Amino acid sequence: MAPLTGKRALVTGGGRGIGAAIVRRLAADGADVAINYRSGEESATALAHEISSGGNASVALQGDLAKDGAAADLVSRTVDALGGLDILVSNAGVEHFGALETITRADVDRVFGINVSGQLFAAQAAAAVMGEGGRIVLTSSVSARIAVTHHTLYAASKAAVSAMALNLAPELARRAITVNAIAPGGTRTDMAAENAARYTRPQLQDLPTETQMSLLGSVGRLAEPSEIAAAVAFLVSPDSSYVTGSTLAVDGGWM
Repeated sequence: MAPLTGKRALVTGGGRGIGAAIVRRLAADGADVAINYRSGEESATALAHEISSGGNASVALQGDLAKDGAAADLVSRTVDALGGLDILVSNAGVEHFGALETITRADVDRVFGINVSGQLFAAQAAAAVMGEGGRIVLTSSVSARIAVTHHTLYAASKAAVSAMALNLAPELARRAITVNAIAPGGTRTDMAAENAARYTRPQLQDLPTETQMSLLGSVGRLAEPSEIAAAVAFLVSPDSSYVTGSTLAVDGGWM
């Protein structure tokens, strides 16, 4: 029997990139999956149809997690669609690059509203309906522990996520719910295509992305989305029952 047979999962930001790979992996492991998207209805709906065609229940649910009440509404609709919720993978996030003097209050509100508040309230809403054995996985980043020029705001938001997982762990352990975070490095997605060249050191900026990765990462390449999804699959599986409060680096040994 697949390890997640009978489990109901919600993946935020699940319509593309890493989120879509997570959806596919959880379904392959037996879970029914609700796919949240903010925009990109077509791709999310197509993915839900793909999962349903494979024999798992799946639904695409629109929701902007930066808005008040959106997380609770999304979890409620997930429970209505799937009959409950056992797994939350909080993947939705937004990127930001900007020099210190350019950062505005609107930038802070947008980045922290999605990357921090959005994940906090998603965890809050999910934990409220989960039973024993529930799994929550948040999304931090390699950026929380490395210095990248003009990346202060984003990195701060992702460091907050790791702190969130650590501090929620003892609270949720009383209910036998684990909460962890993943910290991906550079991953082959459309977001990476737009920003990978900026995750570097000034003296390397003129080199091709793959060359930069060979110099900065032990593995020496971008991750495939399926490799990030594999780490998530472990954290939501029965095998991770003694893992909580951790941030799992999935970064190819970034140096």
